[in-house]
Amino acid sequence: MHAVARRVNRALAVVLAAVLMPAFWPVHALSGALWQIVHEQCVVHTRARESPTPCTEVVMEGPDAVTAENSGYAILKDRRGKLQFLLIPTRRLLGIEDPVLLRDDTPLYWQKAWVSLHFIDELRGDPVPREDLSLAINSVWSRSEDQMHIHLSCVRDDLRGRLLASQSQIGESWSLLEGGWVGHALWVRRFIAEDLSGIDPFRDVAAHVPNARESMDRFGIAVVPFRFSGGHNGFVLIADPVDLALGGLGSAERDVQDHDCAVLH
Repeated sequence: MHAVARRVNRALAVVLAAVLMPAFWPVHALSGALWQIVHEQCVVHTRARESPTPCTEVVMEGPDAVTAENSGYAILKDRRGKLQFLLIPTRRLLGIEDPVLLRDDTPLYWQKAWVSLHFIDELRGDPVPREDLSLAINSVWSRSEDQMHIHLSCVRDDLRGRLLASQSQIGESWSLLEGGWVGHALWVRRFIAEDLSGIDPFRDVAAHVPNARESMDRFGIAVVPFRFSGGHNGFVLIADPVDLALGGLGSAERDVQDHDCAVLH
């Protein structure tokens, strides 16, 4: 029933988007390809102590196979983009709306994604500056896969410039980015830290962004590394809400990331 309801909701989203936004970003049919790749290939190969192919890495640790899979994750090179990778849990999680992501005992997938950014450096053959990177997850309305995954890629150069220009207005509490972004609202907040240890954007958004806890499926989330004035390293955390009337589909990947990595040029 839940799967049927999700598909009905997505169908309604497409209809409404077609009416309200003639030039909306296309919403694709949901796919189980990522789950099949990770569960039926990468995990199987890892358990057989073989290469995790087609994944780049599979991490599963625990006293037994069930615990290891429930807490594990895979890193997969996405076919799109020069440097884009995906972090995909080795347990079945539908996406940003999965209630498991808000539990205290759920792994901190964003931190795991952060420490996995070195694969971008290795693929490029040269370190990518911290401020040129980003992490993102899409809302249910703008994703194409029914398995939770975080995109590891370059940040949009124009967004980075916008955040630099607006940094004095981005505080430690959530607020709307003044003027919005690409025609719709973004919620933003800052925090000073070298990495994402102990930080869970899923729970942060659910707890503090208006209306988020009851409708996590209507939000994309992104994390953008940042160097604030004064020389402090930190991050800008972004909540990207669905707003069909203004053209927002909660696509944090589209609104925040550039898989062509123009920022590096």
